[in-house]
Amino acid sequence: MNKPRYPIDPEFLPFVLALPEFEFDDVAAARAQLAQMSAMFLGASDEDGVELEDRSIPGPPRAPEVGIRIYRPVAESANRSLPGLLYIHGGGFVLGDLDSEHAGACELCRDLGIVLVSVDYRLAPEHRYPSGLEDCYAALEWTFAHADELGLDPHRIGVMGQSAGGGLSAAIALLARDRKGPSLCFQYLGIPELDDRLETPSMRAFVDTPLWNRPNAIFSWDAYLGEGYRRGSPDVPAYAAPARAADLSGLPPAYVTTMEFDPLRDEGIEYALRLLQAGVRTELHSYPGTFHGSSLVTAAPVSQRERNDMKAAIRDGLGISKET
Repeated sequence: MNKPRYPIDPEFLPFVLALPEFEFDDVAAARAQLAQMSAMFLGASDEDGVELEDRSIPGPPRAPEVGIRIYRPVAESANRSLPGLLYIHGGGFVLGDLDSEHAGACELCRDLGIVLVSVDYRLAPEHRYPSGLEDCYAALEWTFAHADELGLDPHRIGVMGQSAGGGLSAAIALLARDRKGPSLCFQYLGIPELDDRLETPSMRAFVDTPLWNRPNAIFSWDAYLGEGYRRGSPDVPAYAAPARAADLSGLPPAYVTTMEFDPLRDEGIEYALRLLQAGVRTELHSYPGTFHGSSLVTAAPVSQRERNDMKAAIRDGLGISKET
């Protein structure tokens, strides 16, 4: 790849120059590339101190079972209930699985002493909206229903995701509110994909940024919405594109991150502002010199700061004291 024309942090340049061309519209190739990049830049997962269990749970009505992976901290006492997260991986609604963010989930489980339930939701374009969303909601209901078995404190369960996982997490918070479902205490919306209209200044400007850009966003939304809805049309539901939600009141406290050279930047900032205006406690962090996926370069100081900020936000959102 040629040297990018955006003034990204110099720490990221070797990574960017080593990136292969990412053909997102070739789904099979993109899925293989994501797996290769995860292995190349994240390395082997450190599972020390983490108890893992893969399960299949009942899916939404008239749908197959949903795969989940449960992460439990070995060091924590079994005699007390722990806080936890429903963890939703990213990948533009088209990529990713239980393994693609496994290393990060292990780290959060071990370092924060929390339980995570990661969801292997159905992907587009094979499965259009609302398939993946309903899989995640089924996992949310299951997690709350099995809180005792999982050693979870039902009053300290949040939802977390990045990229499309951030968009799905925002949608889950909306669904739980509107369906009068499980009461979430926190939502972590990392570089969230929220708006199918693709009209923000950052979305219009960043047409060739590394890993994620406007062409990829167009393909992502078209794949996710499928034939049922046309991207940008007035009838796209807010549960598909949470930026369309008219009312954001009554949602759980939020933590939102954005990256400077990410087409998703402005929709994340606007959503955070609207949450604040609706009376929702919200913290927003926008990281300079970064791009969508730059956190894969874990050695970069800004990536380390982002990771530390993430852990601090989750501690606060789940009510974890530093002494815990």
